[in-house]
Amino acid sequence: MEHDHPVAAPLRGKIVMLVENGVKGDSRVQKEALSAAAAGWDVVLLGKSPDKKARSWRLGEARVRLLPVPTPLHRRRHEYRRAVLRAPLAYPPGPLAEYRKQRMKAWRAELNLQVIETGRTGSAVARTRLLPTRLLSRGMHRWVRLRARHTAALERRRKDMDTPLDRFTTAFWVRAMGERAWRRLDPGLWDLELAYGKVIDSLEPDLIHANDFRMLGVGARAKLRAEARGRTVKLVWDAHEFLPGIKPWNPHPRWHVAQCAHEREHAKYADAVTTVSATLAQMLVEHHGLRELPEVVLNAPDTVTPAEGAFEPVPDLRALCGIGPQVPLAVYSGSAAPQRGLDIMVEALPQLPGTHVAFVVPRGNSLYMQALKKRAVALAVQDRVHILPYVPHDQVVRHLAAADVGVIPIHHWPNHEIALITKFFEYSHARLPLVVSDVRTMGAMATTTGQGEVFTAEDVTDYVRAVTAVLADPRRYREAYHRPGMLAEWTWEAQAAVLDGVYSRLVEGARAPVGERMAPVTS
Repeated sequence: MEHDHPVAAPLRGKIVMLVENGVKGDSRVQKEALSAAAAGWDVVLLGKSPDKKARSWRLGEARVRLLPVPTPLHRRRHEYRRAVLRAPLAYPPGPLAEYRKQRMKAWRAELNLQVIETGRTGSAVARTRLLPTRLLSRGMHRWVRLRARHTAALERRRKDMDTPLDRFTTAFWVRAMGERAWRRLDPGLWDLELAYGKVIDSLEPDLIHANDFRMLGVGARAKLRAEARGRTVKLVWDAHEFLPGIKPWNPHPRWHVAQCAHEREHAKYADAVTTVSATLAQMLVEHHGLRELPEVVLNAPDTVTPAEGAFEPVPDLRALCGIGPQVPLAVYSGSAAPQRGLDIMVEALPQLPGTHVAFVVPRGNSLYMQALKKRAVALAVQDRVHILPYVPHDQVVRHLAAADVGVIPIHHWPNHEIALITKFFEYSHARLPLVVSDVRTMGAMATTTGQGEVFTAEDVTDYVRAVTAVLADPRRYREAYHRPGMLAEWTWEAQAAVLDGVYSRLVEGARAPVGERMAPVTS
């Protein structure tokens, strides 16, 4: 592990970037940190450690630190209390129910042993003496099982929170506390504050760059504490998605309500907002009453390889799949979840003879990917389904270029309709023909540019049609990339210049010298 080293006085100011992940799988924050540091900012990127150990390393000239985040507040207050009225027979929260069940099993095992021993001695009196105890144990066993069932049922109800009383209490806290209701509905957000807050304060940044909605509150509170001590700290909120329109990744009914309240409370403290599309920028203005239209910073790929990665070999996609250059290969690269629609790529394989699919995903053993594997076995296509790990962000485009088709099969969710997502740009720079579901923005772009086919989301037959069309004449779709200037704005270099302009505008005296621009470290 590399510890932070003293650095020379920054040329332009200190930026602390915040993200709620382990950094290495997040191409956007890595590119932001690399580019800002290369442009003369003193950058510290704070992420979340996957365990209880702190970690640190260098990313170009930026410093990365992963912080342990204890989560004792992830359980809500009512989950620690007995439900005397709702479930009077349930055990108190905690390990008592399991302990009682195991204790009863041990008692009955002991009595069974005593019965065996009395049988060996042939003593009828001894067996008679055991009878009341055996009857008592049988009754106690049934009583403990009954209470354990009530305890499990209560835990399920508390997890689902779909009873009229649960809906009433949720609505009550929203009505009573407004945008502050997240404190009751998801107190686990404080765990992030307690892990990151003091570290941010000790770094004394000139600017905080908070990635996404859960880091927004952490950054806002750090800004307020600095102001209370007489320091001016600017806050940039990088909104990656429209929170009200996402499919919640936490199934708890209060989670999404709490996140929306948390975002509403802290959005007003942002000195500038950046986001991923013009449509989302306008939606954020309308939703939060922002004074200025957010700057659009697309999550486009690097077109320049960082010096430290220039000589690293790029994994061969086809070699990893065990196939030759003539085998048709469709690739999906990105996060894997049901709303991403990856199942359609497996379901279609019986109708696409000879075609293979590669899933380049961060967690190949997730429950969703395991379900896809099982489905592939059921369809007898398991030998044509390949699940592969991520590669470093600066290798993604070159890695994917070996495929024949880049697939984006996402479902219709409000958040999916409004932006060109990361993989759209990565496939484009890899010069891959696209097969895209008919979500509004990406479907329209693919149709306008002619770089791919659009199919009806979740429609296997139409997906097969689109893939068949692309494989029949891939050159037609690849020709779209030869048009002058088509990919010029879809580069991280162009986006980095926009982001640097935001930083420079906010931090007094931080204007770059004439001709200097924010760009990745180059070889």
